[in-house]
Amino acid sequence: MKSEQLRNRILAADLASIPVALAAEQALCSGLHCSQLPLGPSNFVVYVGCTVFAWVLLSENMHLDGFRGGWRLPALVSHLLLAIALLMVLLLAVENVSGRYVGRLTLSAFSLFLLLGFLCIRWLAMLRLLQRYENGDFHRVVILGSDRLATELAAKFNHHPELLCKVIGFLCPGAEDLAARPSRDSATGPAVVSTMEVVGLLRRHNVDELVMAHTPASNEILNLVALCRQQAIRVSLVPQPYELYLSRPNLLDLGGLPLLQLGEITPPSTGIGKRLLDVALGFVLGVATLPILLACAATLRVSKGRAFRWERRIGWRGARFSMLRLNVHHNPQDTSRFERMLWQFSISELPQLWNVLRGDMSLVGPRPEGPERAHHYSAWQQQRLSVKPGMTGLAQVHGLREEHTSEDKTRHDLQYMLRPSLLRDLSLLIETIWTLLLRLIKIPKRTLAGSAPEAAVLQSISYSPSTQPFPFPEILQHAHRTQSGSD
Repeated sequence: MKSEQLRNRILAADLASIPVALAAEQALCSGLHCSQLPLGPSNFVVYVGCTVFAWVLLSENMHLDGFRGGWRLPALVSHLLLAIALLMVLLLAVENVSGRYVGRLTLSAFSLFLLLGFLCIRWLAMLRLLQRYENGDFHRVVILGSDRLATELAAKFNHHPELLCKVIGFLCPGAEDLAARPSRDSATGPAVVSTMEVVGLLRRHNVDELVMAHTPASNEILNLVALCRQQAIRVSLVPQPYELYLSRPNLLDLGGLPLLQLGEITPPSTGIGKRLLDVALGFVLGVATLPILLACAATLRVSKGRAFRWERRIGWRGARFSMLRLNVHHNPQDTSRFERMLWQFSISELPQLWNVLRGDMSLVGPRPEGPERAHHYSAWQQQRLSVKPGMTGLAQVHGLREEHTSEDKTRHDLQYMLRPSLLRDLSLLIETIWTLLLRLIKIPKRTLAGSAPEAAVLQSISYSPSTQPFPFPEILQHAHRTQSGSD
């Protein structure tokens, strides 16, 4: 099943569930003898038609299929909640303009049935994909590369089950990798095979696709690619350097020569809309969390003699500012359980709502870092300073925090900058709340291909063509062992 076909089927199922949800709401109200008058046939058709039309637009613009950005339950729930809220606002507007009375109770129950139905549709789609993986109905992929990009690429394949691709191993080029990595059999060392034997090895393991990640286009690699294509093994590649893809690439066919054009990143708007959102939601969140904050501050004042602390940070366009937080160390280990709880659930960061109201920070944006880190930014990492820093962002909902590297966070921050919108900010705020709630329980991650290792794992192999040696050690290790929280 191709990803485009899957999205179309999910949308079709969504549209089919809309009249079912409204009919279920009407049947529920009739069974409970609600005072709400049932909808007439004409009103029923009008509201179903408006909902269908609006959902097609929302689904396309907000990527509501749940797979396009990688399967993540917090992101799926936050996107659906926001989309259904917008849908209800539209239906209220239709009611006011047309004079067709529908009632608040009807809309509330209708939205609940829609949310449950849409979640069930996506969950069933995911279960169907997992079933196909368990039945072996997927493309077997080998990644040509041994660096961090190869590991990240394997993790991204695992987070996109709609592709029906499973990474079964790696070809690790480079003589230095062979020297650095021990052989599985130290007595005999790695085997030496020719280019044709490597391709035969891939065929024996039923490999469908070879993905090239940051591999120099030497003659040996070109020969390997040619032989793979002759054996009906599809070849794909990641453009080099990979980091530049975060600039809206456009592929141009220049007389048979592919030319990847890199456009400029448009920073997220710092205008009146985003500022109003920051002030309005910042004030509401500040009032809502004030009792919790005061109680925590009083406890810290008694136990440590100081409740708050100011930390120097680098913000928009490299400007320095003082960030307010509770007097709790980052990633505390040798402290009280109370302080560890404040850090674990990010309660220590609540005082930064004051920075949001002042205009130093935004609710959503790259997390600001200290001068000692920011002064060592590369030109690529400095792009994250072109927007106002935030309390949360795309990196944070993916689990990255203060102890993670600036490079890891920059990848997510630049992805956020590629598609800025107020709707995405709202979705990330909902997702942040969901992420914090999930920290209360720890759910073991399940890989798409199951937890059992591959039955056939190749031994270390040194690929040596007739001209000069080109080693490929440690081939075909199981993909889920390489995941370290990437994506």
